[in-house]
Amino acid sequence: MEERPKAVVLLSGGLDSATVLAIARAEGFDTYALSFRYGQRHLAELDAARRVARSLGAAQHGIVDIDTAMFGNSALTDDDIAVPHHQGQDIPSDEIPVTYVPARNTIFLSFGLAWAETLGAEDIYLGVSAVDYSGYPDCRPEYIAAYERMAGLATKAGVQGHKTRIRAPLINLSKAQTIRRGLELGVDYGLTHSCYDPGESGAACGTCASCLLRRRGFAELGLADPALASQRI
Repeated sequence: MEERPKAVVLLSGGLDSATVLAIARAEGFDTYALSFRYGQRHLAELDAARRVARSLGAAQHGIVDIDTAMFGNSALTDDDIAVPHHQGQDIPSDEIPVTYVPARNTIFLSFGLAWAETLGAEDIYLGVSAVDYSGYPDCRPEYIAAYERMAGLATKAGVQGHKTRIRAPLINLSKAQTIRRGLELGVDYGLTHSCYDPGESGAACGTCASCLLRRRGFAELGLADPALASQRI
């Protein structure tokens, strides 16, 4: 039997990364899922990542511990900064929100790059979108292209001619389009968790930007968000 190529998939446990994991599998890769415990207040996403990795048949699922407490300056990692709640209002799009974590995707991709080189994988998948996103600078196509160029310069594999491809298959998809693609690939979105500010039980708040974006995506398809429906949010 021909050996399948390997790909590292950055897996938060949210809707987008679950879809990307399913896409990587459908494109013929053995998937190696990589999640991060970086001091985020929404640690429930790691439980979701475990569920998703198991459900979608990841060959391996690793969780890396990174202490970002010294950096602060993000509502996702600093208890002194409140996560914004929108109560059905439009999500501001003209400024970078306080939920931005300094250099997060650059940090995560660096770990993914190291693991990919160790595995002999030439593909790294992540679930960023430049359509339905919260204004994060590290979710733009030009960022992905620049990181891919850097990866070719920064690794032994790259210097030896093994190009690392940074794959962002959702980059031009809306949330509804992402959900439709995931459903076609059998993703169980009831296993996922996207909330920035869950309660003590891990239940999604329903009013942070991440909750609103995913709920609107399901609504565009005439569907209820299975992760929120049982909470009657």
